Amino acid sequence: MKFAKEMIKISFDLELKKRYAVLQCVYSIDRDDTEFEQIDLDILDKIHKKKIDISDAIYVVNIDGYIGNSTRSEIEYALKAGKEVIYHEPVNE
Repeated sequence: MKFAKEMIKISFDLELKKRYAVLQCVYSIDRDDTEFEQIDLDILDKIHKKKIDISDAIYVVNIDGYIGNSTRSEIEYALKAGKEVIYHEPVNE
């Protein structure tokens, strides 16, 4: 969760200003990502994809163009499911 603090603010803005219902990832902004075990990552991956299944779109927080491997996997999953993918910053591909 490289941009945890930013994601909280963005989620708040999307809900309050744009009236979107946001399914936010659950995490602690003080947690060290190295604490996750592989089983935790597998569970989180499945949960995130379930959230994509019930969503109309995903919003990618790609600050300074950064998109991590798990997020890339979620983007691919969303596109295959016909979901809209919205990027926080323009994507250079």
